[in-house]
Amino acid sequence: MGTNGTTCPGPMKATSNGVFQGENPLKHALPLLILQICIVLLLTRLLAFLLRPLRQPRVIAEIVGGILLGPSALGKSSKFLTTVFPPRSLTVLDTLANLGLIFFLFLVGLELDPKSLKRTGKRALSIALAGITLPFILGIGTSFVLRSTIADGVSKAPFLVFMGVALSITAFPVLARILAEIKLLTTDVGKIALSAAAVNDVVAWILLALAVAISGDGGSPLTSLWVFLSGCGFVLFCIFVVQPGIKLIAKRCPEGEPVNELYVCCTLGIVLAASFVTDLIGIHALFGAFVIGVIFPKEGNFANALVEKVEDLVSGIFLPLYFVSSGLKTDVATIQGAQSWGLLVLVIFNACFGKIVGTVLVSLYCKVPLDESLALGFLMNTKGLVELIVLNIGKDRGVLNDQVFAIMVLMAIFTTFMTTPLVLAVYKPGKALAKGDYQNRTIEETKKSNKPLRLMFCFQSIMNIPTIVNLIEASRGSNRKETLSVYAMHLMELSERSSAVLMAHKVRKNGLPFWNKDKTGNNSSSDMVVVAFEAFRRLSRVSVRPMTAISAMATIHEDICQSAERKSTAMVILPFHKHVRLDRTWETTRNDYRWINKKVMEEAPCSVAILVDRGLGGTTRVASSDFSLVITVLFFGGNDDREALAFAMRMAEHPGISLTVIRFIPSEEFKPENVKLEILEDHASCSGETKLIDIEAITELKAMIKEQESTLSNSDSESLIVYEEKIVKCYKEVFEVIKECSKSNLFLVGKSPEGSVASGLHVERSDTPELGPIGNLLTASENVSTTASVLVVQQYTASRVLPVVGVTKDVTTEKSLVEDSESP
Repeated sequence: MGTNGTTCPGPMKATSNGVFQGENPLKHALPLLILQICIVLLLTRLLAFLLRPLRQPRVIAEIVGGILLGPSALGKSSKFLTTVFPPRSLTVLDTLANLGLIFFLFLVGLELDPKSLKRTGKRALSIALAGITLPFILGIGTSFVLRSTIADGVSKAPFLVFMGVALSITAFPVLARILAEIKLLTTDVGKIALSAAAVNDVVAWILLALAVAISGDGGSPLTSLWVFLSGCGFVLFCIFVVQPGIKLIAKRCPEGEPVNELYVCCTLGIVLAASFVTDLIGIHALFGAFVIGVIFPKEGNFANALVEKVEDLVSGIFLPLYFVSSGLKTDVATIQGAQSWGLLVLVIFNACFGKIVGTVLVSLYCKVPLDESLALGFLMNTKGLVELIVLNIGKDRGVLNDQVFAIMVLMAIFTTFMTTPLVLAVYKPGKALAKGDYQNRTIEETKKSNKPLRLMFCFQSIMNIPTIVNLIEASRGSNRKETLSVYAMHLMELSERSSAVLMAHKVRKNGLPFWNKDKTGNNSSSDMVVVAFEAFRRLSRVSVRPMTAISAMATIHEDICQSAERKSTAMVILPFHKHVRLDRTWETTRNDYRWINKKVMEEAPCSVAILVDRGLGGTTRVASSDFSLVITVLFFGGNDDREALAFAMRMAEHPGISLTVIRFIPSEEFKPENVKLEILEDHASCSGETKLIDIEAITELKAMIKEQESTLSNSDSESLIVYEEKIVKCYKEVFEVIKECSKSNLFLVGKSPEGSVASGLHVERSDTPELGPIGNLLTASENVSTTASVLVVQQYTASRVLPVVGVTKDVTTEKSLVEDSESP
C-alpha cells in the first residue's frame, strides 16, 4: 500500500477470463506475452525479408526490429509502450528471453570444437590474436575518452574490460552465417576466418567472465578473486566429472536409432543446472550453458539429434525476444549533440580500425594475398548476438549507462551490416577458378581428344548412392587405368538454422574429401558415403572424390557450376526431383531440386544429364565380374543425341554392358501432324547443319561394332553392340519400337532431339520440360510402358539456343513449354 491514496500495482495474473467476462487480456501475463511474441516474429521476419537482397544475416533484422519496438521508434508512443510492453511485463519477457538465450549459448558451444582449436594453424592463430589484441587496446583507450565525457562515475576497471571485450569480439555464429551466404564457407578465406573466430570467441568469453567477476557489487577485491577462482573450478568440474557422464549418454544413442527422450531431458537438465551454478557463483547463467556445449561430445548421433530437437524453438521464437528485450533498453535519442555523435564515430572507427588493420597486417605478414587479407579483416569485424550479450550484461551490472549502451549497439549494427558488401567488393573468389584453358566440356570432345573423362555426380542423400555407384561402374569403360575421374557432390541445404555450421564443420574445403580423418568411430551419413565411394575406388580403380555443396537451395546451382568449372568436368549428372514409390508411381522428393536442375542446365559450363532413377542395377552394387546392364540409345539427331551416343559408346567398352542404338529415320510417307509449318522449316534447316556430324557419329559407331566383332572368337557370343535403323511412317511406329526395348535397364536420350521425327512427338506432361520430349515419353507416357531408368543428356554449346520441341496441339501447353525453356 502507498500513501496519499495511491496503491502499488499488484502482480499480473497469468490468464484472463476473456473480454466477455469484462476483463482486458492485455492486463494478464500470458495473453500479453503471446501478443508480444507475435509482434516480434512478424516484424523481425518482415525485416529479414526486406534485407535479404542486401545479403544481410538475420541477426541484423532482429537487432533492428528490437530497436524499432523500443523507445527509439514505436516506443516513443507512450500508449503503445504501456499497452504492448508495460513495465510490469518486462520481467516475464526478460526471463523467457534469457531462458531461450541459455539454450542458444549451449548450441553455440556445441558448434565450437575444442579439438579443432588444437589443430588451428599458426596462421589462423596469429590472425585471431592480432584481431583481439589491437582492438582490445583501442577499446581501453576509448573507455578513457568515454569516462571523461559521458560515462563519468562508472567503475574504472570493469568499464575498461567491458569496452575492450566489446570492441575485440567476433561473433562466431554470425560470421559462419555470412560466410555461408556469400559462399566463402568452404574456401581458404572462410576456413581461416572460422578458425580465427573460434579462437577469438573462446578468448572473448574468458575475458567476459573476468569482466563479470570484477564488476560485482562486493566491496572487497577478494570477492572478485573468489568469483573467478570458483568459475575456474566449475570449468574443471565440468571437464573431469560432467563430460564423462555426457559421453556415456552419447554412446547409448547409436546412429540410425531414435534418441531416448530421457537422455534429452537429462541433458537439458544438466544445462539448466550448470547455468544455475554459474549464476550462483556470480558470473552469469549463460556461461554454464556455454561450457556444457563446448565439452559436449560432437561425434555420433546424439549431438545432431539434440540440436534438431532444441534449435528451431530457441532460434525461431526465444532468441528474437532477447533482441527485443535489448532493443527496449536502447534509446537512440540519448545520443544528442555533436559530442555524442562524435563519440559514436570514434567508437565505430576504433572498432573497425583495430579489427581490420590488426587482421590485415598479420595476414600480409603470413603471406596471405592482399585481397584475401582485406576480406579476412572485414570478416573478423563481424559483431552480432555475442556483442549484444556483452553489452546487456554490462548494462544490467551498471557498467554501461544508457548513452554508452546505445552507442555500442549502433556500432555493432554498423560493423555487421558493412561486412558482406565490403567482402564482396574486395574479394572475388571466382577469379581463382580460371586455371588454364577449360577444354573437353563435352563427352564427345573428350572422346575425340582421347583424354581421361571427368564426370560430376550430384546426389541428395545416401539413397542415391547405389545407383550412382552402378552408373560410375558402367561409365568406367575398359579396364585401362586413369581413364575416368569422378567427383561425387553431396547437395546439402544451408537452412536458417545455426546448426548448419555443425554440418559445415565436416567440410574442410569445397572440392576436397569431406570425410573425418579422426579415428573416432563416427558413423554419420557422410562417413557412410565416403566408405561406399572409397570401397568402390579400391575395387574398380576409379578415382572417386567425394565433395559437398552447402548452400541455400536458391543458389546451390552456383556451387555445382563453379565446382564443375574448377574440376574441368565433361558432364554433370543430376538426380531427378522425383522418385519411384513401391507401386511404381512418382512422388516428388522436393520441388526445389527441379529448379536446381533447370538452373544448372542453363548455366553449366559443360554437358548436363538428368538421371531418372527406377532402381538402376538394383539396390546394391555387385562385383565388376558380375556387373551387367542393357542400355538403349534412341537416336533422332542433333547435338544432345550425339552426346548421349558418345556416353553410351564409352559405356559399351565395359564387358558387362549390352548396347543397342536405334536410329529413327522418317520415311517418305512420314508426316509430322503436330508441327506448325514455321517450326518444321526451322527444324529442317537445323537438321541440315548437323546432319553430316550425325552421320560421322554413326559411322564411328559402326566402326566400333566392326572392331568388336573382329576381336570376338568363334566361341564367344555375338557382338554386345547392336545398331538398328528404323524407318517410321508415323508416331505410333515410334512408340512400338520403344516398347520393344522396354526391358532395357537404362535409356540414354537427348534432351532436345532434332529432326522431323522428334519435332512432332506429343508431350503429354508439360511440368517437366527439362526432360525433353523423349524423356517425358519414357517416364510419364501411357504409350510407352517401361521400368527402365532414363538418362536425359544435354550437350554443352558455347551459345546454346534451345530448339522448340514437343509442340502440342494444346495451345496452353505449348505456351507454358516455351516460357519455361526461355525463362532466365
